[in-house]
Amino acid sequence: MNWGRTGNRIGAAFWVLLIALTTTVAQAHRLRPAIATVDFDSAGGYTVSLQLNLEAVVVGIGPEHGDTNESPKAPEYDALRQLPPAELRARFEAFAPRLLAGITTSFDGAPGALELVDVEIPPVEDISVERLSVVKLAGAVPAGAMNFTWRFAEQFGECALRVAQNGEVIRSEWLTSGAQSESFPLDPAAVGTRSSWQVFQDYTVLGYTHILPKGLDHILFVLGIFLLSLHWRPLLFQVTSFTVAHSITLALSLYGFISLPASIVEPLIALSICYVAVENIVTEELKPWRIYVVFMFGLLHGMGFAGVLTELGLPRDEFVTALIAFNVGVELGQLSVIALAFLTIGFWFRNKPWYRSRIEIPASAAIALVGAYWTIERIWF
Repeated sequence: MNWGRTGNRIGAAFWVLLIALTTTVAQAHRLRPAIATVDFDSAGGYTVSLQLNLEAVVVGIGPEHGDTNESPKAPEYDALRQLPPAELRARFEAFAPRLLAGITTSFDGAPGALELVDVEIPPVEDISVERLSVVKLAGAVPAGAMNFTWRFAEQFGECALRVAQNGEVIRSEWLTSGAQSESFPLDPAAVGTRSSWQVFQDYTVLGYTHILPKGLDHILFVLGIFLLSLHWRPLLFQVTSFTVAHSITLALSLYGFISLPASIVEPLIALSICYVAVENIVTEELKPWRIYVVFMFGLLHGMGFAGVLTELGLPRDEFVTALIAFNVGVELGQLSVIALAFLTIGFWFRNKPWYRSRIEIPASAAIALVGAYWTIERIWF
């Protein structure tokens, strides 16, 4: 086999695929899961605050689409994105019965009743970024009810459930499309019955899925680390350094010791992707300072992860367990990215004389362009 010609084709294909993938995702209207906060008060009532992409739900763009541009209903969605809040509210009020029919709250197995209270719709801003509205619902807890479950209809996609009592989040759970939550005990004395292992499993999955398939910026950063050196030992050192760093700032952010607005953190994360990729182009071998650079950028990415867990919330009785599990999931996701890249490219071509010119440099250039695009987008748009 002519490995030089094959490598040339694979390198070109890899470059084109990477540019196509990253450019598409960078410009797409990505769909975020809904966040449902169910709050039980001491007077026997409960409220639901449902944060979601209202336009996507109204037009019927479901979880089968990674972003709205993939749907044939994308033009209708884009039209709704341009409506001022009052007009979108009118469209939603006609749709509201279907949304309510897709929400199932159960008490001891019997369905509960919910009514629409209000909907908060932000003003029109950048239509290339999804607008997140908040639908507010309310209901009464049946007398003597002991347990509560939640289900969000499959056509509405994934849902992060936060269960609270008198405003304080007690439990968080990540639900796949159409899945029913675990049973939540309404007796405050029984809230802590959920095992540490269950919490660990849930937050490990959450951390993993935050990398694969949802964390494109983190995936590109890890690929940037991978491309310069395809040997396992330095790769593991760099990824571990990255994990230790983001674990530190994630914990400090969640405990309230440090805080930076997303308007600062997100552009810096994009810039870190660009930097690592550019370094791959100008440096032919791994330098000793690389692990320290990766560590510093890991501190930034940790503050980005904190935004996810702040929205979802951590269970107060298993805070440390959930925090550790999330980091374990992130580490497993990063290692999966490296393993897939190694099996696809590294295992076959790492010792080829043309690896750098045909794979490393073109792929790094594509990553650098996307990182630069995101940096500009997140600063000015």
